[in-house]
Amino acid sequence: MARIVTVYTATRRSLRLVEMSNIRWWKISESLARLGHQVDIATNEWPWLFGKRPKRLTPNLRIVPLDRVQWHDYDVVKTLFHLGYETLCRYGGQQHSLIISKLGSVVGPVEMPGIFFYGSTRQRLFATQQALARSGHYVTVLSPAAKQLWQDCFGPTDKLLLVPGAVDADLAVPGPDPYPDHARARCIFSGNIYNQQTQPEANAVLVDKLNRLGGLLRARGIQLYLLGPGEVRCLDPNAVVYLGTCTYERSWDYLHHAQVGVVVTGGGVMHNNESTKIYHYLRAGLPMVSEAGFPNDHVVRDSGLGELAENGSMEDLAEKVDQARTRDWDRSAAIQYILENHTWDVRAAVYDRLIRERLGTTAGPAQ
Repeated sequence: MARIVTVYTATRRSLRLVEMSNIRWWKISESLARLGHQVDIATNEWPWLFGKRPKRLTPNLRIVPLDRVQWHDYDVVKTLFHLGYETLCRYGGQQHSLIISKLGSVVGPVEMPGIFFYGSTRQRLFATQQALARSGHYVTVLSPAAKQLWQDCFGPTDKLLLVPGAVDADLAVPGPDPYPDHARARCIFSGNIYNQQTQPEANAVLVDKLNRLGGLLRARGIQLYLLGPGEVRCLDPNAVVYLGTCTYERSWDYLHHAQVGVVVTGGGVMHNNESTKIYHYLRAGLPMVSEAGFPNDHVVRDSGLGELAENGSMEDLAEKVDQARTRDWDRSAAIQYILENHTWDVRAAVYDRLIRERLGTTAGPAQ
């Protein structure tokens, strides 16, 4: 059993499970705790929100103040995204002997097709990757394409882990129907569409695609809904109904009461950043249609509960959504496929094996 601290952001806001970055931080920490490790989530929330002492969530999981962490008290430090490693450096923990840094995307030394980070943002992310490569810490990436790009940039290494996104194994009982309209069939896009501070180019593309798709679906008697954070001022209310944001737990009700889930890319083909929406739609047993071009497209095919549409064609996407809402699907088989292959516990097992090998520990059941 190891003592692990997980690190992501130094923001003073409370740790709300709305954006996928926070959700992943929480869920992977929770899964490591279920494997028997003692896990602390280091946050920087305002003391009047959080307090100055650790807050116990389960026997193996706590929230602790980031500015009070003594890095040497832990066997493992796990950071999430580029920002997580930057936060660790800011708080003086980068010299720890066992750091595992998870990246959401890998960027190149120059701007590249399919990687939607530009200018000073890309330069900052690449500088963080260079620091990680020099340090010799373990690095986790989401897809084979991300792994290959890392090796192209920094050479081969045995400290590169492939750990895609994931979803909950256990869900709460579905709640009441949360939708405002009970007349039309419902198609949902559930996720972050970004803003002017984070990936403004992707925001513009996503809003344009959703507007076009929503118009095409409305003509077919289907209403497109958007649930999640991001800049929505350019969203066409005649094409897309914006539901705002909600807690992670509440978001499942929107999936349970929809007819189809939809995914669009933030540009053309995504070079190495997958879509976590895919795992969530399928876990809910929701038929889905995804614009082709994500590294985890195969999950849609393998599950048997979705279709891929031609990249860039909102017309093909709308046609397949229309077909998906009435098709007879084997939802149970798709859910079982996700449970066997794509849960947080499956992902945490990769880290568990590494920790056992490095520390010579045997993780026991949570007490």
